[in-house]
Amino acid sequence: MIAARPDHPAPEPDDAARAALARTWARAPGLYGWITTTSHKDIGLRFVVTAFVFLALGGILALAMRLQLATPQGRALGPDAYNQFFTTHGTTMMFLFAVPVMEGMGLYLVPLMVGTRNDCFPLLMNFGYYCYLFAGLMLYVALVLNTGPDMGWFSYVPLSGPDYSPGKRVDVWSQMVTLVEISTLVGAVEIIATAFKLRAPGMSLNRIPLFVWTMVVTSFMIVFAMPAVMLSSTMLAADRLTGISTHFYNQAEGGDALLWQHLFWFFAHPEVYIIFLPATGFLATIIPTFTRRTIFGYPALVLSLVATAFIGFGVWVHHMFATPLPRVGQGVFTGASLMIVIPNGIQIFCWVATLWGGRIRVRTPMLFVLGFFAAFLIGGLSGVLLASVSIDVQVHDTFFVVAHLHYVLIGGAVFPLLAAVYYWYPKWTGRMLGERTGWVVFWLVFIGFNLTFFPMHHLGIWGMPRRVYTYLPEQGWHGLNLVATVGSWVLAMGLLLLVVNAWWSRRYGEVAGPDPWGAGTLEWATESPPPPYNFASLPTVRGREPVWEDDGTTPVVTGLATDTREVLVTTLHDAAPDHRYHMAGDSVWPFLAALATAGIFVGLIFHPAAFPIGSVATGLAIIGWFWPSKEPEPIHHEHERPAVPDGGGE
Repeated sequence: MIAARPDHPAPEPDDAARAALARTWARAPGLYGWITTTSHKDIGLRFVVTAFVFLALGGILALAMRLQLATPQGRALGPDAYNQFFTTHGTTMMFLFAVPVMEGMGLYLVPLMVGTRNDCFPLLMNFGYYCYLFAGLMLYVALVLNTGPDMGWFSYVPLSGPDYSPGKRVDVWSQMVTLVEISTLVGAVEIIATAFKLRAPGMSLNRIPLFVWTMVVTSFMIVFAMPAVMLSSTMLAADRLTGISTHFYNQAEGGDALLWQHLFWFFAHPEVYIIFLPATGFLATIIPTFTRRTIFGYPALVLSLVATAFIGFGVWVHHMFATPLPRVGQGVFTGASLMIVIPNGIQIFCWVATLWGGRIRVRTPMLFVLGFFAAFLIGGLSGVLLASVSIDVQVHDTFFVVAHLHYVLIGGAVFPLLAAVYYWYPKWTGRMLGERTGWVVFWLVFIGFNLTFFPMHHLGIWGMPRRVYTYLPEQGWHGLNLVATVGSWVLAMGLLLLVVNAWWSRRYGEVAGPDPWGAGTLEWATESPPPPYNFASLPTVRGREPVWEDDGTTPVVTGLATDTREVLVTTLHDAAPDHRYHMAGDSVWPFLAALATAGIFVGLIFHPAAFPIGSVATGLAIIGWFWPSKEPEPIHHEHERPAVPDGGGE
């Protein structure tokens, strides 16, 4: 294996070599290939598409709730159905949509952006997707069977304890949460390992694309945050299901109900940044493309990501200001909640400086970026208000908090996500989304979003509590509630039009070509959609925008096997070539392991015998997973460490 030098350029792989690579990296035909694929592109897009399906389901529940609240004493939903709907809606958006869709984008894009052929540990990636899918199916099957959770997506005890919530509704929620977080942890491990060890030669740490940095920081946050909610949900399941004397949250038996809130919010507030940070990566990738200049303040942006992650773990108690906490603690967490504005402000100023110094081309992705600035600013300002103990106590558990949450999560994450969909749709499909239709989608979404959630600030200040299924006419809330309901349907029309546009463009849209936007990151250095092997010859990197800086003489890596799934492993700091690594092929065992794992969590809802039975099934699947492979041995080529182009760093 060698890295060709400019004075001796490597020949382009011939058709026979490309065909051999395509056979080696392609998935098997038919249903078996669909189930067993380990391609990061297949699995990443499945995460994204599945998350959008759950977004649609959660959105339907939200529309039903808005119909119920449109008029006083509405009759669209009864109190029990309303409780199930708002709990399932919140659970869907936080656990089944927001985090998985960001991880799916990372699983698809990170290998392409760092110049490799797949994510690390491809079998584990397959396992993670099916854990996620089965967790979502568990939640919605329970809802259809009138056993959906009904205690809020936060599942506060003692309301969710055995005394106040008999039956299986809370059990479905707690088991679903633990199962889906297994999937989330799997995705985090995949992204960290890929970004650190499979980068193209020359992509030193100070040349990593900002989107990859955001996914790395997010993945580390997941590794530290998700075990907290898995622990809390497992302890809740133990209190409810084991039949033994566990009373983690039962204060009468020595437990502590506030322990749940501490564990849950130690996960749930960092989760806001787990959702938001990838969105900042979308912005930091799209803005340079449409301003035709490199991002302003690259080091400051990377450091602000790390600072946001650290501070984000120190603000969870501002969700608990209404509980009897010591005042010193309230002051400390108020300070941390205000301090996290600083790194967020640095990011916004860097983006604005990039826009200010560039020649802006206003296409649909940029429209959603500009919409983000307007929406997230409102959410950020209301967040500063809620960081104050005195204000938070007054508006706690009112619709003001609902408005803030949605301005942060929709304005701060969904607007950049929709920009990313329009931006990378040509890479996924080879076709462009309709530009005129994109403008209509943007304005429907932007107007509908603000009509829906801005009035909720006023409803909260006027005293309307959240989590109520009806209200009286004389309370004076019906006018703004009707406006919010109309806005929700406008928002839904915009998202539905996006789906129609995506379906139509997939078949009839304008052919995109490899790089329709003239972007600078490595995913645009290959075909659209990428071939199964991503790159026929692995690229090397000379700067932060490799495509813009390639003058035709940039060396490439040659010598990797074409008959086995071989990738190049590089060093952590400078991405100097280290060794070749043979990746596992497709296998059915991860699917069976995920099925058995899901069986354990579903079975434990009904009988403790599910644990030993399911453990045996899972163990057998893992044995099959790790059984020695019968794949052909790779051909041993002459081994030579590839040279590092241009010294590997700046």
